[in-house]
Amino acid sequence: MSKSLTKLWLRGLRRLVAGQVEPTRIPKPRPAAKPVRAKTVKSKLKPSASAKPAVSPRPSVRPEMRESRVRPRASAWARGKWNRSYHSAPPTAGRFVNHLSYALYMPPKAGLGRMPLVVMLHGCKQTADEFAQGTRMNLLADKYGFAVLYPEQSKHDHPHRCWHWYDDSTGAGGGEAAAIVSLIKAVIAEHDFDAERVYLAGMSAGAGLSALLAVRYPQLFAAVGFHSGVVFGEATSAIGAMDVMRRGSRTDPVALIDAAVDVRDYPGMPAIIVHGELDSVVTAQNAEQLTQQFLRLNGFIDAAGDRRAGEVREETVPDGVVRGYVKNGRRVVKTSIVRGLGHSWAGGDDTVAFHSSKGPDSAAVMWEFFKHQRRSSEAARVAHVA
Repeated sequence: MSKSLTKLWLRGLRRLVAGQVEPTRIPKPRPAAKPVRAKTVKSKLKPSASAKPAVSPRPSVRPEMRESRVRPRASAWARGKWNRSYHSAPPTAGRFVNHLSYALYMPPKAGLGRMPLVVMLHGCKQTADEFAQGTRMNLLADKYGFAVLYPEQSKHDHPHRCWHWYDDSTGAGGGEAAAIVSLIKAVIAEHDFDAERVYLAGMSAGAGLSALLAVRYPQLFAAVGFHSGVVFGEATSAIGAMDVMRRGSRTDPVALIDAAVDVRDYPGMPAIIVHGELDSVVTAQNAEQLTQQFLRLNGFIDAAGDRRAGEVREETVPDGVVRGYVKNGRRVVKTSIVRGLGHSWAGGDDTVAFHSSKGPDSAAVMWEFFKHQRRSSEAARVAHVA
């Protein structure tokens, strides 16, 4: 699976570098079969089993239809409402029409108080429906009473629906992040969600964009989750992104964070990081470097990488190794390296591409981490009205 995803990335990169989209190949029409005259047979014997019945040609299926075969309710057993729509975000440079498709899942407990909101960013070659089914996050929403928002990348912006996490310009990843922020604020206002409990999680390219959002818009989120994510700040192009995915950052990850933000003014961002030990698409070195970056953002280490406060709690479990970084009695960063897992969402529905039944239930692990985090009411208010 990792090889196929790498091929997808490489094909997308060739298109990006060439600045062209591969022309659509139109199949050549097959010549019509010559009519065969049937012979009249008086025998009452049944036709031979080897005889092949005439088969009418199948109508061509559009690629976008293939990606929508997953049931729209996403997690087929979920009992709430699955709504599909699009959001018109403010235009940015290079984006005069800035529509963002999304899906919103509302659990049956909707209306029983201000609900938390979990924002889920899918990876390459995924849709909102597939990500919801693969992660089973909607089932947890039913159980614990939170809403789930699934922004969806357009094929017009990337042929494989990858987010441009490595390019923070307004015409690429920066514009995508701004559109998602606009969507989140609109959804909170419309449904009166709890602005102090907005959580963000992403897979692969979605994790990359989640890091950009967490760094640029910290007042909006109470915590962030990365699954198979990439270190922040090293890649600035599609070619550079591939290099970082395969090897990790060649630059000190803490220095990258210090160059991106003023850590003294940063409000902190609790983070949970899950990564497959055998991930050959995004090497696990990225998880270690992401951990260092968010330890720095939470004031756990200094610019040299030395611990300033708190303690490290490491636990070896059947599924791998888990490290918790505790500061002032609160876990601010948690890292889980899953044994035997490749480039897939751990503990998910393995009938959906890029999800695996191996390892812990990542959706449940992330929610368990999220539910203890809350952004201060003043910061949430400022982020909501800004």
